[in-house]
Amino acid sequence: MNQNFSLFSLNASIPLAKKIAAKLNCSLGKLLSRQFSDGEIQINIEESVRGKNIYLVQATNFPVNNHLWELIIMIDALKRASAKTINIIIPYFGYARQDRKAAAREPITAKLVANMLVKAGTTRLLTLDLHTVQLQGFFDIPEDNLFSTPLFAEYYRSRNLYGENVVVISPKNSGISRARSLAKYLNSTIAIIDHEKNESKRQQGYIIGEVKNKKVIMVDDILNTGITFYAGSEVLSKAGAAEIYACATHGILANNAPDLMNLSPIKEICVTDSVTIPRKCQPKNLKIITCSKLLAEAIKRIHLKQSISPLFR
Repeated sequence: MNQNFSLFSLNASIPLAKKIAAKLNCSLGKLLSRQFSDGEIQINIEESVRGKNIYLVQATNFPVNNHLWELIIMIDALKRASAKTINIIIPYFGYARQDRKAAAREPITAKLVANMLVKAGTTRLLTLDLHTVQLQGFFDIPEDNLFSTPLFAEYYRSRNLYGENVVVISPKNSGISRARSLAKYLNSTIAIIDHEKNESKRQQGYIIGEVKNKKVIMVDDILNTGITFYAGSEVLSKAGAAEIYACATHGILANNAPDLMNLSPIKEICVTDSVTIPRKCQPKNLKIITCSKLLAEAIKRIHLKQSISPLFR
């Protein structure tokens, strides 16, 4: 890179940012972020950023409000320190699921967060697998949303999980396009798990497609409570699937999700390192694939004013 480039990371994404820095052959910028006893966040940038193009990495996973507020304070600090541009990399965008009014008198919090980031001084935003791509329209600045599908496809091909003996599964109706995308990379067919309530008002899952004696891969964007994958794996197991795999971009693994994944018949669960997963929250069948190369290449292309469209192929 050059002297006008600086890469920083806040607390939520330091492990990922270090990998990105290694691929860009640079070091992370120096800053101090701490909390006072009452929870207030204080940030001090410990090097000059005047006239520089700044790239700041911060996921907004749990505790989402702390990480989000830390990010906004850092953006303000960079703006007041006369940074030339402030480019924010948010591998996991918290509040993305609150992108519409699902009931009366509800806020659209994803839009509120977008407004806060722009108002604070963000010049450009880079994300990974937004919950819905339409969220890009919430931002009045350039926003690039990368996809993790090629990362998973490369991994599964290396494991010989592709072709006619593999079926890519959408564990819910809303994820059909995501499943179709991965199936295209793997030259495989797709199936869908549809859920409906029976006479006792309990949910039952039905498979639209053929999975018997097949190796199946469930795909989703967020692994949060694990209920979707657990329920889907039970349905697939009863339908005679030979082996069950699952992948999700963001491994949040909240509450008792690790225990649920350990109890499931899923042979392996793949997630990216978009969020840092504590060791105690990692189920035994978890495989973490780094997204650092993808993000580093995007940062490099943005900084050198090159097209990033090759990263979407």
